[in-house]
Amino acid sequence: MNLRRRFLALTSNAYALRLASVALPGLGLAGKAQAQSIPHTGAVAAANADGSIPAYSGGLMKPPAGYSPEKGYIDPFAQEKPLFTVTAANADQYKDLLSLGSLTLLKKQPAFQMPVYKTHRTAGLPEAARKTVVHPSPKTGEEAMANFLNRYAGGGFDREYSWFPVRANGDFYRVGYTDKVIYAENMTPAQTDTGLQFAFLSRYTAPSSLAGTIYMVHEFRDPMANPRAAWVYSPGQRRVRRAPDLAYDNVADGTEGMRVTDQYFAFNGALDRYDWKLLGRKEMLVAYNTYKVGSKALKYSDIVRKGSANSEHMRYEKHRVWVVEATLKSGSKHIYGKRVFFLDEDSWMILQEDCYDTRGDIWRVGIHGFIQVYDQGVPWYSIQMWHDLSNGNVLISHLDNEVKKPIEFGIKAPWASFQTDALRRLGTR
Repeated sequence: MNLRRRFLALTSNAYALRLASVALPGLGLAGKAQAQSIPHTGAVAAANADGSIPAYSGGLMKPPAGYSPEKGYIDPFAQEKPLFTVTAANADQYKDLLSLGSLTLLKKQPAFQMPVYKTHRTAGLPEAARKTVVHPSPKTGEEAMANFLNRYAGGGFDREYSWFPVRANGDFYRVGYTDKVIYAENMTPAQTDTGLQFAFLSRYTAPSSLAGTIYMVHEFRDPMANPRAAWVYSPGQRRVRRAPDLAYDNVADGTEGMRVTDQYFAFNGALDRYDWKLLGRKEMLVAYNTYKVGSKALKYSDIVRKGSANSEHMRYEKHRVWVVEATLKSGSKHIYGKRVFFLDEDSWMILQEDCYDTRGDIWRVGIHGFIQVYDQGVPWYSIQMWHDLSNGNVLISHLDNEVKKPIEFGIKAPWASFQTDALRRLGTR
């Protein structure tokens, strides 16, 4: 083992030991008896020892003054200022609150900084949606991930957004995208007895090389019993064909290889290629209440920067997260040999992912900026980023600052509109 890999292995082991000393399943932080939990999520209801994470008070379940859908999700904490900013210069001071990916990224990428604000536990779910947290007290990594995969998304959504592959030299281009997701209960007729979880339609709107390409997916609750069914409409060929490779580590079109299919929304699909381990809970600095970067007052050019999103518009807070480690099974194929996911204890949303190559070296860091969609009670993202530590590239995604049409939640659609004939008609319009 060369010196670099030995250093990374030792660092990774030290991180795992530090995590184990901070929090273990069934224990509160610092090994104390666990405080009372929130029944439907299993989150610790009480504040942490020094009060930097407040007690849970139900989440942000109504809009702040001045909100209207056309304005987007305005920042309810716009008047707050950062408490401090984590940079390469002071990263070691906060290493116990950082993942190995964050610590490495800070030291390798000067454009990446973490302005840290007061913590607000804004995550919340409507009463009727609380059953979507299927394992409030998970015992395994698979159970923790199931909470994310079954998360509440308003029954369905329809949106338009953009992402930007940014090369190390600062060059970038825009990829325009629309997607519509309808959950089985919102289909007409309802598909809840078929095993379907949701159906998905997406269309590329830019650049011209991708515009008009449409994907359709049927996703099932038990992907091992009912594997994902996927189709693609190609405007060049003007035909629909099956897309069996739309899963796992198939590279997503228009991402310059920086995001694979099962990283859409941080993670999706079957769990079968990895061994999953629940490592415990820890306090961590994560992208949270990132309303500012989603502001309709910003242009994409205000956000997209060489090396990372403009840190001036980002927000990080201290929150408790569940840590899940996924190790590639012997004989299984994936570009990531190991992945570590950090899930918000209040919402079960993935807030960060550290991705390792098959040699064991840390490779990519995914940062997923959480917001609470306060008029719908939906945990959501306002930005997603994947940083490549090997070459300095970054994919900045989930941005809708320049989109006039508001995202719609709770939408319904006929099941017939998610069939191949409908896809063909949609493509030839």
